[in-house]
Amino acid sequence: MSTAHTAPRPRGILVNVLLWVLALFIMVAAIVYQRRTGPTYPRRGEITTGGVAHSYKLVRSQETSAPARVILPAAEGKISATLYWKRYKMDEPYQALDLCEAAAVLPNLDAKEAEGLKDKLVALLPVQPPAGKLEYYLEATTPEGVTRIPTDPADPILIRYKDPVPGGVLWPHVTMMFFAVLFGMRAGLSALLDPSRMRWQAWVALVGMTLGGMVLGPIVQKFAFGHYWTGFPFGKDLTDNKMLIMWLSWIFACSLIGLKARPRELPSRIIVLVAAVVMTGAYVIPHSMRGSELDYSKLQQGVDARSAIGTSKN
Repeated sequence: MSTAHTAPRPRGILVNVLLWVLALFIMVAAIVYQRRTGPTYPRRGEITTGGVAHSYKLVRSQETSAPARVILPAAEGKISATLYWKRYKMDEPYQALDLCEAAAVLPNLDAKEAEGLKDKLVALLPVQPPAGKLEYYLEATTPEGVTRIPTDPADPILIRYKDPVPGGVLWPHVTMMFFAVLFGMRAGLSALLDPSRMRWQAWVALVGMTLGGMVLGPIVQKFAFGHYWTGFPFGKDLTDNKMLIMWLSWIFACSLIGLKARPRELPSRIIVLVAAVVMTGAYVIPHSMRGSELDYSKLQQGVDARSAIGTSKN
């Protein structure tokens, strides 16, 4: 008896591979968008002197284990700079720090770090409690004049501090969320073009989000800011809320499509596609928006630092 009918069809394999590539492309694009728009990723820009542009990245997130390094290019001595900082939302004057050569600010650098900071200017922002924020700006002086960074006085750079998260918790969380979202996107594409695979992909997405997002996610937040959950109904943390929306979309989808294929798959395909679209829309919301924020005024009133943490409005 011939078994030719059981062999994988080349066209089916090609479609499967192409859909995985497309899902991965969408995933990478979403990650890049998050990194470019999120409030904790470095603020990028350039300083031009002598007709040459010198790029910089200014820190907006830092662990409480060390001061934050604010770094600008020295441009072979053509740039000098002063850093101005104060606690976020506090009516207090800015404090000034001159940026200096790395060796003068960080005398215990190893050879690799020293090489990476060669021809750089550095200043150190003081460590803050978890969820504490500082706002800062710089004035860079070049032969052409003084440049304010950022140029808009109403838009200072904000940096938030967090406690370190053990790698044994953080990396499983990140890895599971990456693959959960990837499989969710792939399930949505399957619902459109390859429905024979969509069901198990949807269930993988749900399991990944349950373990990576709803179990490990709160543990990561507990380590970083002292609270397991600051989304609905306890707060307005947008990262927690978007995780809840993504998880519920797959809870709803998987509970309706079940584990076995049905004679009429169109309703299941529509449900999976909707779940994938909802998940993708929630996922591209920049990470850490409306996240944990320390209220310094409560801290000054004697409130414990953990109890003084609320939810940011930005």
